[in-house]
Amino acid sequence: MEMRAMVLREAGRPLVAERLPVPEPGSDQVLIRVHTCGVCHTDLHIVDRELPHPKLPLIPGHEIVGTVVRAGDRVERRTNGERVGVPWLGHTCGECRYCMSGRENLCDRPLFTGYTIDGGFAEYVVADQNYVFPIPPEYGDAEAAPLLCAGLIGYRSYRLAGEGLTRLGIYGFGAAAHIITQIARYHGIRVYAFTRAGDAKAQDFARSMGATWAGPSTERPPEELDAAIIFAPVGLLVPEALQAVAKGGRVVCGGIHMSDIPSFPYAILWGERMVRSVANLTRADAEELLQLAPHVPVRARVQRYPLEGANEALDQMRQGELRGAAVLVISEG
Repeated sequence: MEMRAMVLREAGRPLVAERLPVPEPGSDQVLIRVHTCGVCHTDLHIVDRELPHPKLPLIPGHEIVGTVVRAGDRVERRTNGERVGVPWLGHTCGECRYCMSGRENLCDRPLFTGYTIDGGFAEYVVADQNYVFPIPPEYGDAEAAPLLCAGLIGYRSYRLAGEGLTRLGIYGFGAAAHIITQIARYHGIRVYAFTRAGDAKAQDFARSMGATWAGPSTERPPEELDAAIIFAPVGLLVPEALQAVAKGGRVVCGGIHMSDIPSFPYAILWGERMVRSVANLTRADAEELLQLAPHVPVRARVQRYPLEGANEALDQMRQGELRGAAVLVISEG
């Protein structure tokens, strides 16, 4: 039995449409018929050679929504016919000091969906039963897909920004930002959105999602921020954000890749300001977000593409033309 797939044969080159054998699930794995798969900025970093050493050839994609159609002989957590989501974190060792201390996102021997193992730009994917999650019934397949990375990394970044916030800055208003803005507003937090200079469409989009203010990243917001999250992979934004946060404020770098951070004067860090990164996610993050999202309710704004439109979606992301999240629609649920 064969399936359609979009395959990365060589980093730096477009994906190639191919027909491949449907993968067989291992003892602890499930075979999932993919309904939709989000196209994430991390996919773009992999294709554009900004993340090193992907498995090649590779089927990208780690915001997967689909139905379990077959289970391995040791699978107990998932059942045939169940609609599930598959995120970036595909497996952890369970034995290293990070896994043993509740920090599986920092595992020494992880596997990542759509990077070191094949992902969801295909009609079928196999996944470890312990790293897939039931999708809330309130969400359709396309609307659920962005929650599985843009939502999860955004949510982890949001939690690490600290408690008791009233003013949150978000730099780079794409898929993650438009989800987290909704959650922040649900919690009564004012959101200040920063975009590229002159990007009026992105600023209008941010305001439509609930941002109190939107403007260029080189501009100071009307009031000091308690924290800022940087989703844009631009190191120059770190000193900009530090100058926008109040004393004791945090700047959270939410991406897996960022250009070099320039030197900056100690004075803008002083005052117990903090800069920290976010690495991957934990299963607890997924469980918390998927429980919270329907109550907000989070409504992902999606642009749909067919499976063979993956290169077009990546190119529009590369050009900064997406508003919300790109989602490949692969099969009917």
